Amino acid sequence: MTSHQVQLLFVDLALILLLARVMGRLLATVGQPPVVGEILAGVLLGPTLFNGWIATTLFPADVRIPLTGMANLGVALFMFVVGLEIDTSSLRGRGRVTAVSAFGSTAVPFLLGTALALWLLHEHDPAQPIAFTVFIGLSVSVTAFPVLARILTDRGLSATTLGGIALATAAVVDVVAWSALAGVQAAVGGGGQHWRVALTVPYLVLMLLVVRPLLSRVLLSGRTDRRLTAATAGAMLIGALLSATATEAMGMHFIFGAFLFGLVIPRKNATGMRVELLDHTGRITSLLLPVYFVVAGLQVDLSRLRGGELLQLGAILLVAVVGKFGGTFVAARSQGLPTRPAAALGALMNTRGLTELVILGVGLQLKLLDGTLYSLMVVMAVLTTAMTGPLLSRVYRKPVEVGQPARAPEPDPLRTSSV
Repeated sequence: MTSHQVQLLFVDLALILLLARVMGRLLATVGQPPVVGEILAGVLLGPTLFNGWIATTLFPADVRIPLTGMANLGVALFMFVVGLEIDTSSLRGRGRVTAVSAFGSTAVPFLLGTALALWLLHEHDPAQPIAFTVFIGLSVSVTAFPVLARILTDRGLSATTLGGIALATAAVVDVVAWSALAGVQAAVGGGGQHWRVALTVPYLVLMLLVVRPLLSRVLLSGRTDRRLTAATAGAMLIGALLSATATEAMGMHFIFGAFLFGLVIPRKNATGMRVELLDHTGRITSLLLPVYFVVAGLQVDLSRLRGGELLQLGAILLVAVVGKFGGTFVAARSQGLPTRPAAALGALMNTRGLTELVILGVGLQLKLLDGTLYSLMVVMAVLTTAMTGPLLSRVYRKPVEVGQPARAPEPDPLRTSSV
């Protein structure tokens, strides 16, 4: 890189971090998750304003390359954290209500999303209509586990029965969403070498049956709750990056490898280590994720939206909100959850946050989304995340005691992520 490019890169990074912090804190003052402000900061630096002058002047092509590399690293570590946060102990005693709620929260919006995709086919004419249809259904079915956990923590609900059900349901939805996205990636990607995707099956077996027990033996070494050391933290990050590299080499996206490595980190007798690892990794992602928001925002152009596109946005929002809220509410009520807690669960499942942006980024990379539809879906992600707090306040202003199906697990200190 030339001296001028280095200077511009540093200025861009400073501007990104400053604007992300300012917008995040500004939105937090009105009860919104900071990630909403950070995503908006990325959109504001994109081509939407001033006819793209900001994006063209501050983010020329030669500077976008290193920024994209930083963004990819941030997303890989974010997915590692998402996998690390998912705790199967939250399912204990709640298996039935969690399974049914997760099914309603996924199946209903997915079916409505596929119907929406059939209409959008006439407007966007993708090269692979079947994969496009499945992808649209998937993209309106996702829930952002980290944002949901932060909302529960901020409202003092994370240790309640409803909070446990919400976290368990979101965890199941997350795993289903990433598994389904992996299937779409396998069908569409591969660059003509789809045989490589078959390697993910033995790789998954290797991670679960070899790597996971090995990590448990090495990390815990018979101690009840081993603390995190610098060497251990470095080893975990190296493992996440190598796992991401492996899935990318197999023709899958690198996010799956990072997510899987987070899942196989030992849970039993390792709470202290996991809390410290989350804090350690969170300091890195707090610097890198705003870069991802800007890289994603450079693909969002809302300045050219007209009546037809606004109609599509309305349809996308309607399907995303009604499908997610309605499917979760009906499923939860069928399992005996009272009306207001069931409505609160539906509101919580409607949040999408950065998880949605990651999925949309994969769709854009696979050319399942064009620029216009990608922009509309990003707006949907922002609006549905922003409406979660106000909707939750409206339907669940006074918490309702929910019958305890079984002894609740101890509150997990990991459930405080902001993205």
